Amino acid sequence: MRNFLLACFILVGITTASNAQNHPGTNSPAEKAKELQKQLKLNNAQTTKIEKIYEESSKKFDKIKTDAHGDNNKMLTAIKPLRTATITKIKAVLTAKQAVKYDKLIKESKNTGGSGWGDGWSAPN
Repeated sequence: MRNFLLACFILVGITTASNAQNHPGTNSPAEKAKELQKQLKLNNAQTTKIEKIYEESSKKFDKIKTDAHGDNNKMLTAIKPLRTATITKIKAVLTAKQAVKYDKLIKESKNTGGSGWGDGWSAPN
């Protein structure tokens, strides 16, 4: 019985750890840019520019989280302009056709029950 329980706990731990690694928003800016490259068929120059945008956004997001001191309402209010600016910067790097696909990705993120924040712009943590 002990071995069975131990095996169950190990299985739950492994499952939790693997899910945490695949959770949107936990990827590095480089991984997010590569994912967007696949989805939008970006060239290497676009991918590099978008990675830099994600890095900048991530740093600003971390500062907002720190400054909010756990106040989610304050944090969400401060994040909205950052999110808008980040999306605008990304769209400036895209072709018109890619921008349409990007808008669709953002809209689908919101329509699938998410908050729309999982579109790859936010901090890796």
